[in-house]
Amino acid sequence: MAEHNDFGNLAEQLATSFLEEKGYKILCRNYRYQRAEIDIIAFFMNQIIIVEVKARGTDLFIAPEEAVTKTKIKSLVLAADQYMKQNDFPQEVRFDIISVLPDQRGKLKITHLEDAFQSFDAN
Repeated sequence: MAEHNDFGNLAEQLATSFLEEKGYKILCRNYRYQRAEIDIIAFFMNQIIIVEVKARGTDLFIAPEEAVTKTKIKSLVLAADQYMKQNDFPQEVRFDIISVLPDQRGKLKITHLEDAFQSFDAN
């Protein structure tokens, strides 16, 4: 497996542990619908939380959260809509981004951006 895939998997595991420590209940990881993938789906304070995990070795060129494009948002919304219908969840949905970056000493730092973007019509 490529090194960047290993780092991505580590980042998702760190993000999952981070959320669980904050009281989030993890419902699903790596949910796929068509070509879209949601990294983490969680439940917290009566909301379904859709989490996109972005990991980078550096933020020199672009911050991890800036890598979430409009196309990616559209696919996340589409997959989230399918997940909600499939599981018959009536809760409100919130979209978060968790970025994982090494700090100056090489220790991985987690930044959680709640309500990072608003849902819009995926059609």
